[in-house]
Amino acid sequence: MARLVYAAIASLDGYVEDERGEFGWAAPDEEVHAFVNDLERPIGTYLYGRRMYETMAYWETAGAGEDQRAVSRDYTQIWRAADKIVYSRTLQVPSSARTRIERDFDPAAVRALKESSSRDISIGGAELAGAAMAAGLVDECHLFLNPIVVGGGKRALPEGVRVQLELLDEHRFRSGVVHLRYRLRD
Repeated sequence: MARLVYAAIASLDGYVEDERGEFGWAAPDEEVHAFVNDLERPIGTYLYGRRMYETMAYWETAGAGEDQRAVSRDYTQIWRAADKIVYSRTLQVPSSARTRIERDFDPAAVRALKESSSRDISIGGAELAGAAMAAGLVDECHLFLNPIVVGGGKRALPEGVRVQLELLDEHRFRSGVVHLRYRLRD
């Protein structure tokens, strides 16, 4: 059975975007990006909301050139090799290969996907991940906390959802970013 993993790069005060919808402050340096790449290697399927998918679709056409950093070229290969499921009522056609669109998030379908998958599944986008947490589907949560306070915006973790966590691992980076890996408990 595959694990469903939520990973987010957030500010220290818990936001993935600031109040203007910007997240440039979260761009990982080479050390953090290489660490993320290693976490993403076991992923066979990405689950995205429309906005997160549109952000991540960058990797379909960019990041592979020799002028790109090695960590970017590596991530491009990881991302392109995985299947993608995008939950959107407005997106008509995907802009990447190996991608299908679902109109509604169906917890039972995600549960069935977990049971039938031999590789782990990643869920991206705070709102979609929040729905999956509320449905009891998320197995692990990886938070990359950046040494910045943005004061508001889109929260990395859902409001109104109570989940017990067990710390599995932590890692500090030279840039001041801290990675926290949690298992979600019933």
